[in-house]
This record gives sequence, structure tokens and C-alpha cells, in this order.
Amino acid sequence: MSRRLSRRLFLAAGLAAPALIQARSAHATDEVDVELVLAVDVSRSVDAEEMEMQMQGYAAAFRDPRLAEGIAGGPLGAIAVTLFVWSDWNLQQTLVPWTRLDGAASCERFATALDGASRETYLYTSISGAMDFAARQFGRRYQGLRKVVDISGDGVNNSGRPVAAARAEALDQGIVLNGLAVLDRSPQPSALLAGIPPVDEYYREEVIGGPGAFLMVAEGYEAFAGAVRRKIIREIAAVPQPGPLVERAYA
Repeated sequence: MSRRLSRRLFLAAGLAAPALIQARSAHATDEVDVELVLAVDVSRSVDAEEMEMQMQGYAAAFRDPRLAEGIAGGPLGAIAVTLFVWSDWNLQQTLVPWTRLDGAASCERFATALDGASRETYLYTSISGAMDFAARQFGRRYQGLRKVVDISGDGVNNSGRPVAAARAEALDQGIVLNGLAVLDRSPQPSALLAGIPPVDEYYREEVIGGPGAFLMVAEGYEAFAGAVRRKIIREIAAVPQPGPLVERAYA
């Protein structure tokens, strides 16, 4: 090989090195204490006012100083959070992508993103579809010591595959499924006649699962903000303390 050719190859390799490093960095995952996926129900049972209550409740939770304090108390002092809304089996929309939270400033940025997020609602209630979509979100940008999905909703599964199948697959991946059930203060008579179980019972028996899983129950949407705040603070605890399987929040 000639000296001129050797020099060209060397220069080409040198120019390619930064690109290779950049490509590797783009696919690298950062370690965090918890990867938390927030899955929010926007089916037709959620009206515009209730949707606004949900989004304001999540934003208020991330502005609570106790949340930043809880994050700082973890071994790594950082968590990663993403939020998506769901309805039909094939309808999930990410409103806030994966974001690293490591203090009050980053928590405020997440809350601000929620303030500006869209507020559409759709039709059916596919908890199984939400579980499947949530499970696919892990390991993309971050690597959490724990993987948690927080599913909030006010109805039972009526679209997509059986919840039991989606739940089993998520648990096999080491994902903890927590629930936030919102109770309608005046349930529809048709639901009672059809034998549909109360939402809190359904979430307790069919939705939550995994080590330390729990259910938060909001007694009406007026109680949602307090419920979601308490729930997320418990979820991000560095060493989750044994707590009740079911907690209830009142307005």
C-alpha cells in the first residue's frame, strides 16, 4: 500500500470517528432511579372539564416541592418520565416525551409542557392497548432501576385484546403496573344493569400488578389532583415503603 493511500485512509478514519461517537451517544441510555410512564385515559367518558382537571392535576404534581425532594433522595437523584394519552386499542398519543427530572427546574419544565399539551378526547377504553404501548416505551433513552407504569382511568376495558394477556406480558418484562381509578359520583344505570364492576374493584383485580403495586382511587375528578400527587410521590420513592394496596383521595 502506498504512503499516499495510507494517509487518505487514516484521514478518512479520523473524520469518521466523531460521527461514530455521536451515533453511539445517540443510542446510549442514561441510568435513572425510575422510568415512569404516565398513561392517561381520554376516552369518551372523560369530558372536556374532566380532561382539564386531569392535566392540571399532573402539572400541579410536578410543581410540588415534595416531588423534587423525593427525586433527590434516590441513589442516582434522577428519574425519567413520559406521559401519553390513550383511548381505542390503536389510539395512543405521546404528549410529553421521555424527560430526565433531577430537580425543581426540570420538574417545572415537565409541568409547563403539560400546560401546553393538547386536550382531545376520543371514544373507546382500551386498557390493554395502553399497557402494550407503555411496555414498548422502556429502554429507549433511559435505563431505570425500576420500571413503572401509572395507568389512570374511569372505566373498564372495552376495546382491544384481553387485559389479562397484556398485563401478563408487562409483568414478564419486570414492569410494575400501578393504577389510578377515578370514580364517577353518579354511575350510569346501564353499567349497573350490565354487571360491570366498580372501577376501583376492576383496577384492583385486573389492572395493577408487580412488586409493590398499588391502586390510588380518586373519589371524583375533583379529587384527581391530590390523588395523582400522592401517587407519583409514592412511586418515585428511593426505597418504596410497604403501603396499603388501595389508597383513597377525596376532594
